[in-house]
Amino acid sequence: MKKAIGLLLFPGFQIVDLAAVTVFEVANAMPGGPYYELSMLSEHGGPVASSAGVTVATLPFGAPGFDTVMVAGSMEAIRSTPGFIAFLREASQASRRTASICTGAFFLGEAGLLEGRRVTTHWAQARELQRLHPKAKVDEDRIFIQHDHVWSSAGMTACIDLALALVEADYGAELARAVARKMVVYHRRTGGQSQFSALLELEPKSDRIQTALTYAKRHLRKALSVDELAEAANLSRRQFSRAFRLETGQSPAKAVETLRVEAARNMIEEGNHAIDVVAREVGFDDPERMRRAFIRAYGVPPQAVKRAARAAA
Repeated sequence: MKKAIGLLLFPGFQIVDLAAVTVFEVANAMPGGPYYELSMLSEHGGPVASSAGVTVATLPFGAPGFDTVMVAGSMEAIRSTPGFIAFLREASQASRRTASICTGAFFLGEAGLLEGRRVTTHWAQARELQRLHPKAKVDEDRIFIQHDHVWSSAGMTACIDLALALVEADYGAELARAVARKMVVYHRRTGGQSQFSALLELEPKSDRIQTALTYAKRHLRKALSVDELAEAANLSRRQFSRAFRLETGQSPAKAVETLRVEAARNMIEEGNHAIDVVAREVGFDDPERMRRAFIRAYGVPPQAVKRAARAAA
């Protein structure tokens, strides 16, 4: 039996959020499908314009009969109408689960769905969401979060990770992986993964430096000397060191440490690995060296990150 999904849209919604619909569309084309019945809804029905000016045909709100009701987000957090919030509240009560994309979490807050729950949104709007809804626990550094029947995601492309997680929860990891492959995306990032990426923060300007960083990220267990990274970039050691610092503002050694710390934090938050095992897997010589790197990066040792992850779980 197909699961009905209703996506609630409003004038000015962010069109990239429709990528979540594509996840369900692709799932429907997989063997054994279709798995989902999709509906685009708005308060009054008819064409609804996104913030980019592209319009989407919608059905008007009616009797809520969905397995999952989802709320799109917008470039900036906006307040909704009483009719929109009333329907969201009613639909959430009648549905198995409720999900928000990006700033759609603000609508969940208006509907009273966030009190006592963990939630995430786009990192740039997280503190405002917490201010407006102090009884919620807003985690600004997560890709998506599930708390009870309420799911929420970070901004922009995080809606794909959220939708893949919903598919996995419904029909298993194999189908979710098949959908990810079909969409040519990395199999969904885990919910606990940071919204921020060390590779994005370094912002290399050239393909050669990007290639070296990608090589480093894939081979963190190795020593990763400057000569090895220069070879990956197809540059001389001198050319590589000069170009690397010019493009990233860091030395190669510092950048590799940043990648290792990020990988270690993900391992600690996503699993029950011993600290010394994590240190070995991401290329630190010993746990003490990793501890010092964590304090430089986050101001706390890895044990504190592990305790926080356990408390959140």
